[in-house]
Amino acid sequence: MKIRVLGSAAGGGFPQWNCNCPNCDGLRKGTLNAKARTQSSIAASGDGTDWVLFNTSPDVLQQIQSFPGLTPGRALRDTGIAAIVLIDAQIDHTTGLYMLREHKQRHKLWCTAQVREDLTHGNPIMNLLEHYCGLDWRELPLGDSFSMDGIAGLRFEALPLISNAPPYSPHRDKPEPGDNVGVTLTDTASGKKVFYAPGLGQMEDHVWAAMQAADVVLVDGTLWTDDEMITLGASQKTSRAMGHMPQSGPDGMIEWMDKLPSTTRKILIHINNTNPILNEDSPQRAELTRHGIEVSFDGMDIEV
Repeated sequence: MKIRVLGSAAGGGFPQWNCNCPNCDGLRKGTLNAKARTQSSIAASGDGTDWVLFNTSPDVLQQIQSFPGLTPGRALRDTGIAAIVLIDAQIDHTTGLYMLREHKQRHKLWCTAQVREDLTHGNPIMNLLEHYCGLDWRELPLGDSFSMDGIAGLRFEALPLISNAPPYSPHRDKPEPGDNVGVTLTDTASGKKVFYAPGLGQMEDHVWAAMQAADVVLVDGTLWTDDEMITLGASQKTSRAMGHMPQSGPDGMIEWMDKLPSTTRKILIHINNTNPILNEDSPQRAELTRHGIEVSFDGMDIEV
């Protein structure tokens, strides 16, 4: 199984266009040892030819151009994207669908019924795209292993997560199973597994079981502390209220990752522009290293 991290940042990317936090300001001025990042997305393949795109960020065109696997050039109009999976209906995970409207056939789009509802009513992307290439919707089953037509060598299992629906959703602050999911990807030849969950608000038993069974966990790295946004004056909400477990503190991501088997590869994704782990010289980044936790970056290749 091959996975390419197309975008590793949270919504807004890094630097965020209107943000002058120490991270964004330092990156622009060249005084911070950090890498710029686009908004969260990965691509996965079992054969290196046909790829599943997980989330379509507003930066999707830049991400496609940076990865030759998605631009194979076999015909006048061509793509390596054989299917698209949306793990939620957030703006930073769905806006890129607009940019993929020139496709010569309907995109195979996998998402839950809750996400489809949000994208046909609250933010009607799916309706609009019927005037262009259109979308062939496939319901993402929860808790059952399944394969995708056109994707060789991989099986998938989506798990409901306690997180939060988008601000425009009628489910906002009233979560329903299917608003947000994590996905286990399994290589059918080797049995190796990757668990992917860029938004993870709380550790549930079924999620913890999936993480323990995985060879690689690629999970929520949004904020370092629960009150990070409040302390900076950027928001009045805690990390957990926004649907993201912080890395530090009691019941934080570091504490949970320390309990994983020693053979598990641990990687953070969906990193907010304010998070001090973006600074490669920060004590927070050093702490992650001590715990054997990696920080994903755009262009990172993971082979399992």
